[in-house]
Amino acid sequence: MNNRIPPEDQQIIPFDPASPEIWQHDRPGHSFMQPEERDGSGSLAAYWQVLLRRRWTVLAIVVVVTTLVALSSFKTKPVYKTTARIEVDPDTPQVQMLNEVYQQGQGDQDFLRTQIQILQTDNLAWRTVEQLGLAQNPAFVGKVDPNAVNSDIRKVQLVRMFKGALSVEMIPGSRIVVVGYESTDPQLAARITNALVENYTDYNFRQKYDATRQAAGRMEQQLDELKAKVENSQRELQEYQRKHAIVELGDKQNVIEQRLGQLSTDLTQAQNERIEKESLYNQVKSNPERVAGLTHDESLQRLQDKLSEFRSQYVDAASQYGPNYPKVLRLNKDIAEIESQITAARLSAVERYNNVFVAAKNREQLLAGAVAQQKEELGDFNKLLVEHNILKGEFETNQQLYQKLLEHLKDATVAAGLRSTNIHVVDPALPPLGPIRPRTSLNIMIGFLVGLILGAMIAFVQEALDSSLKTPEDVEALISAPALAQIPARTEAKGRVPYGSNARHLEANGKTNGNGAASSIALLQTTPSALSEAYRALRTSVLLSVASHAPQSVLVASASAGEGKTSTAVNLALALAQVGSSVLLVDCDLRRPCVARLLEIDNQRGMSTYLTGNDKIEDVIQQYAPQPNLWVAPSGPTPPNPAELVSSEPMEAMLRNLRGRFKHIIIDSPPLLVVTDATILSTLVEGVVLVVESGTTPKKFVLRARRILDSANARLLGVVLNKVRLHHDGYYGAYNRGYYNYSSKESE
Repeated sequence: MNNRIPPEDQQIIPFDPASPEIWQHDRPGHSFMQPEERDGSGSLAAYWQVLLRRRWTVLAIVVVVTTLVALSSFKTKPVYKTTARIEVDPDTPQVQMLNEVYQQGQGDQDFLRTQIQILQTDNLAWRTVEQLGLAQNPAFVGKVDPNAVNSDIRKVQLVRMFKGALSVEMIPGSRIVVVGYESTDPQLAARITNALVENYTDYNFRQKYDATRQAAGRMEQQLDELKAKVENSQRELQEYQRKHAIVELGDKQNVIEQRLGQLSTDLTQAQNERIEKESLYNQVKSNPERVAGLTHDESLQRLQDKLSEFRSQYVDAASQYGPNYPKVLRLNKDIAEIESQITAARLSAVERYNNVFVAAKNREQLLAGAVAQQKEELGDFNKLLVEHNILKGEFETNQQLYQKLLEHLKDATVAAGLRSTNIHVVDPALPPLGPIRPRTSLNIMIGFLVGLILGAMIAFVQEALDSSLKTPEDVEALISAPALAQIPARTEAKGRVPYGSNARHLEANGKTNGNGAASSIALLQTTPSALSEAYRALRTSVLLSVASHAPQSVLVASASAGEGKTSTAVNLALALAQVGSSVLLVDCDLRRPCVARLLEIDNQRGMSTYLTGNDKIEDVIQQYAPQPNLWVAPSGPTPPNPAELVSSEPMEAMLRNLRGRFKHIIIDSPPLLVVTDATILSTLVEGVVLVVESGTTPKKFVLRARRILDSANARLLGVVLNKVRLHHDGYYGAYNRGYYNYSSKESE
């Protein structure tokens, strides 16, 4: 057993920090990134790294939100929207003043806005609901109780539901108004839209008809006043004749007076009659379609009424059965026959009034000649008739005005029923081909984006609430201790299978898959990797951690279990042995030992058997075959009192004895916060290396571990940040990966 331990007088190769052999692998530049290099990527890179670290949180939220939105979209009943376009022309008078023309633009906009509000009134909504029987339509009623006791409440509910699905918009820069309606039934939506537009058109026409009838009423009032003026003028004329006894001027003069008066009266009447007949003839000639109203021809009026009735029947039959239906053809023939009768009647009326006008004109001419013959006899008699003529002219003028106003009143009455509407349907509503919502694809896309944003927000919140250490700067700022190295996570630093007998042993037992000893002993891999170089960087940092000399005995500890202190201790010991130093790895974790399992060595004897006096130190220490200048002291069987054993005098005596035989002694220990074994061992070594798992170990654990070491007056050499996700935490993983791939290609 003595040949396992180097003899005391064996020459130990001194460690020279300036040795090229050491610095060939241990370049701090390969392991540590300068702060300015880390900050060069900017805040965007930092945000990206946060999202990468929390990618599973983001992904879960995205999946949940997108799934919920998709389920909601698929369960939502489709809603269809139909639109109808109507042109609303301004209702302006035919003759406008100049200032009215200037104000027409603003008036048009106000008029259109008024029409939009009219389309959305409760009156039109309720009229449409009643017309289509929507109160009994399940596709429209929905949650409204059809058996509600209060009819007013039910009416309000139906109107509110109708207006809730209605939209009325004006196309900017035009007089086109778009009326839209939404419903789960596309056919019903089209019917409702068209019915609303029809009711609006009817409302507009009736409003104008009522306004015209109201104007006609005012004209009737003015006609009554003018009739009174005519009667008053006639009474004044008769009073003047009676007062001046115009009929008693003498026989001759009386005959002349009577003749002149009679001729004058006849001439005046003939002129009035000619003017009236001429006016009526001109109106009949220029407006044949108004002959019935102007001449009060009842037969022609009946023909026109019958024509309107046949046309209405034709439109209804054509829209229902088509233009080739027998009834439609018969109605079309009747319409043509009545139209021909109306045309003949109108031509006959025009010819008749032309004859009347010619006769009146001839009569006027004859009477004018007779009056001319009597002008010489007027003399003094005309002086008496001056005022008489004035009164007579006023009477005749009032009478003419009365006749004209009476004609206008009749025209207004007819125009009230024939006036065309200024509302024109441009595009009637048609059943839509597809729903407007839900837009499943768009909703899923929006849900994905919302989930992505929400996931990112929660990721940043988690990052802000995360109290673990992730970077060397976090370590140095928290406990004022240097970060000795950053050990990458093993999933990011895969290497080749170890060499030698141990490699064959691991391969035979199926442990070279990255999950057993092969993955933990990175320095036994033949291909350089980020993991092996990180442990070499740790070796360099430990050797340079003390200014006067390299620490000989180093304790590797951690705040809690599972942070990788054992694999760190094993690889650190291997790294020190690879530079030619004699190294002893001691497993003092007597509670849950792992060194023997990782190195695949015998654990029947160890520190527990030595400290209890059952074995000598020479029987406990074993030489590690893959690395000849590495010796291992396993833990041995688990003892009942580990704390008492590590604090005993044999432990101190062993360390004093072994310091003269080995260049470096690396001790693995239990967690600091769990048991006191590591605290006791920290007082027996020259320095302590604290292993912290990146992104997992809480800051308070690290602070407490530092306080425990300080209370024991232990020297903390620094902190090893273990299981660092290089390419997720914004480090140099991509660079190292490319570097080691390049090296491996060269070696091949």
